[in-house]
Amino acid sequence: MSQPMDSVAGLPQRALEKADPTPDSQFYRAPRMVTHIDDAAIAAVTELYRNTLPPGGTILDLMSSWVSHLPPDIPYAQVIGHGMNEAELAANPQLTQHFVQDLNADPALPLRARSFDGACLCVSVQYLQGPVSVLQEVLRVLRPGAPLVITYSDRYFPTKAVAIWQALGVADRQKLVTLYLTQAGFELIDTGEILAEEGDPLWAVVGHAPQSEAPHDLALED
Repeated sequence: MSQPMDSVAGLPQRALEKADPTPDSQFYRAPRMVTHIDDAAIAAVTELYRNTLPPGGTILDLMSSWVSHLPPDIPYAQVIGHGMNEAELAANPQLTQHFVQDLNADPALPLRARSFDGACLCVSVQYLQGPVSVLQEVLRVLRPGAPLVITYSDRYFPTKAVAIWQALGVADRQKLVTLYLTQAGFELIDTGEILAEEGDPLWAVVGHAPQSEAPHDLALED
């Protein structure tokens, strides 16, 4: 059974519990070839990626599915996707490689340190029960100064979103994600609403890896 892997300073452990305690691998066993935000929100995510993730870079698409929302006209060296369903990931045309892993059971990424130029996490941060541990792993694999783009809407699976996410309003959810990133070691954190007038409401929190040390060349471990 999946268990919360860490605590967040200032929050009780029960804040990261879920109504449905069964392993996430069971919940995501069947592929869902659907999108969880509408077309206007997807376009806003794509534009944010266009302006934040470096063209030609190696990108980590964390908690991905059959679509990545990356700009189709921008070439990337590699896009490595992580998710919970093999069929969904295999159907994603933007991924050059992918792997399946339950981050609530094991947050350690099978990826080389300092090998990614950017990362994204779209409408899924609310499901992490060990958010700081996972984001520390993301920080480990990012090159110095690389961005992590986290987006979320007001849509989620209520049985699988952690308790504190459901208890908070929009402004406090941004503060919560900022807290996750800060405790994981990210810097230069920016927040904002990126779709205000049409489509699903959408918010973003962007953090950057500290500027230090030299990059590695390979991304996915053998």
